[in-house]
Amino acid sequence: MNKKEILNRYSNEDEKILMAKVMDKIEFTLNRNTIENTDFLDLYQKELVKDLLRNIEFSNYTFWGGSETAEREILILYPEKLEGILKKEDVAEKLLSIVNVNLPNELKGEYNHRDYLGAIIKLGVKREKVGDIFVRNDGADIIVLKEIEEYLLTNLGQLTRFGKSQIDIKDIKDLEEIETITQKVQVIIPQMRLDCIVSEGIRCSRAKASEIIKQERVFVNHKLETKNSKLLKEQDMITIRGKGRFKINTILSRTKKDKIVLEIEKYV
Repeated sequence: MNKKEILNRYSNEDEKILMAKVMDKIEFTLNRNTIENTDFLDLYQKELVKDLLRNIEFSNYTFWGGSETAEREILILYPEKLEGILKKEDVAEKLLSIVNVNLPNELKGEYNHRDYLGAIIKLGVKREKVGDIFVRNDGADIIVLKEIEEYLLTNLGQLTRFGKSQIDIKDIKDLEEIETITQKVQVIIPQMRLDCIVSEGIRCSRAKASEIIKQERVFVNHKLETKNSKLLKEQDMITIRGKGRFKINTILSRTKKDKIVLEIEKYV
């Protein structure tokens, strides 16, 4: 594995730093026979890492974020001798935990994903230390790396918005997944182009949609897409960083002006 040669393939500095960290951990695993892990990775970062591992033919790894449906996951690397033996759930118990927030009656239903994440970031915690956030009407389960659980337990309640909340630490195995809530919406688009669908999916202008795509915030089926003209199809999943995600369900019909009537399913 020629580390320098591999890193030179990446022009984006953040990607280069991530790949360097992953390769360092692979070296530790190979040379020390230890289990190593990264911070939480988003969908795009996971795809980058998978490509790297595929190219260097390293197969002793798994991803886990606390549940089978987790979007943000840590990469777990392990020695070959543990192949077929290691259970990611058991390893995760030592690496991940849940910060459980229970809101007082007067605040139930008031906070969303952005409110919880914003509070954590305000405390100076890096985004990569936090996994998925499962929001309930009466609070949230926040998946985090164990290394920050005590810090959040001590400081989250100091923020005004959570001053009256009950905050506890739970084992990751006790995570109760919340049923995903979706909303089906009909939109009318001129073409099945990415910019057209993003524009209608998040209710913004085509120009704004193009700007968001150019900012590398749009993923199609978990892969970064930067072409406005990318043609999409039924069942494609579109994730927009900072805006949410939705799936293209089906083409319902065409209008008299030959525009496409599309049903999309938003995750709310």
